[in-house]
Amino acid sequence: MQIASVSGFSLLLGMSSALETLCGQAYGAEQYQKLGILTQTAIFSLILVCIPISIIWIFMGKVLVSIGQDPIISYAAGKFILWLLPALFGHAILQPLIRYFQMQSLIKPMLISSCITLCFHIPVCWVLVFKSGLENVGAALAMCISIWVNVIVLGLFMKYSSACDETRAPISMELFHGIGEFFRFAIPSAAMACLEWWTFELVILLSGLLPNPQLETSVLSVCLATLNTLYAIPFGFGAAVSTRVSNELGAGKPQAAQIAVYVVMFLVVVQTTIVSSALFASRRVFGYIFSNEKEVVDYVTTISPLVCLSFAMSSLEAVLSGIARGSGWQHIGAYVNLGAFYVFGIPVAAFLGFGLKLRGVGLWVGVQVGAFVQVLLLSIVTGCVNWEKQARNAREIVGKGNCSIDNGTM
Repeated sequence: MQIASVSGFSLLLGMSSALETLCGQAYGAEQYQKLGILTQTAIFSLILVCIPISIIWIFMGKVLVSIGQDPIISYAAGKFILWLLPALFGHAILQPLIRYFQMQSLIKPMLISSCITLCFHIPVCWVLVFKSGLENVGAALAMCISIWVNVIVLGLFMKYSSACDETRAPISMELFHGIGEFFRFAIPSAAMACLEWWTFELVILLSGLLPNPQLETSVLSVCLATLNTLYAIPFGFGAAVSTRVSNELGAGKPQAAQIAVYVVMFLVVVQTTIVSSALFASRRVFGYIFSNEKEVVDYVTTISPLVCLSFAMSSLEAVLSGIARGSGWQHIGAYVNLGAFYVFGIPVAAFLGFGLKLRGVGLWVGVQVGAFVQVLLLSIVTGCVNWEKQARNAREIVGKGNCSIDNGTM
């Protein structure tokens, strides 16, 4: 599953984030039909991207063997990822649909769709994994079915809901006109998301080279799983501020966009304080959620203060990245992530983990050095943003470059 995430799902997720700029600003500028057309363009473009990815996935088992991985594990991974191919194409449709609703602040359809999918996924996954005898293949099939259920539910909302009447656009040749513009934002959006995502996966791989790799990999996997689970909270704040900022900039209201930034920064600091405190207070027990081995749990307890710090950094990053996506300066975010993690984070992690023999703790500290540099640079960029200029840029993107900019707050 990690291979599928790194080589496919993370890329599609990152590229679809381009719609947080394009669709959000179009909606703010009351270019409602353009919102629907851009969604169609994104779906078509991401399906095209899936074609080369699927070819790689088909031969993934052989690729893993060729780079020295265990043949038995490589065969199992290749078989799993092959059965996951329908989920890849479903993901290419699902992510633009999510942005379509998100940029209109239509949260209820996404909530209902997620609940339906979850209620469907649990029994289907249980049957396919444990009762059918398919095991890992059953898990892949369950994921495919659930993703397509989500796609179908959101697609039905889009087609029949009265809330989508203004933004629903008929399929036409016009969807091809925006492909170049979509990729202009999608490529840096993908780079921004993937460079950070891949850093944590690389740390897990590096932990396998340490003494007692089973313990180190288990502990860092627990830390990463904890962080990914909690990340859903600030990610929601990031999505909210991306929507508000892009809508306000598209509407020509830079001051309102700036106020949205201030509000969400205050909220994320509050939630970070609460969640980090709760995590630290439960540091001696939360490891048991993932493992019953005392050695693993004790190690998790030792490294848990760093996990709390990681959550604080991740929370700030989620919001700052959301501001970047809403404003349309993902290319700057991509350079920031490249420098923060691959010039600072990974080299420091390797030096601490292997050079100073701090093992997994050293690897995690190194990544946090990169995260700190990332947050610092994104904060500086955000603090230096000329919001009136961003509003003018947004109006040019949506084709209203000659319209006035409202300097009032609302």
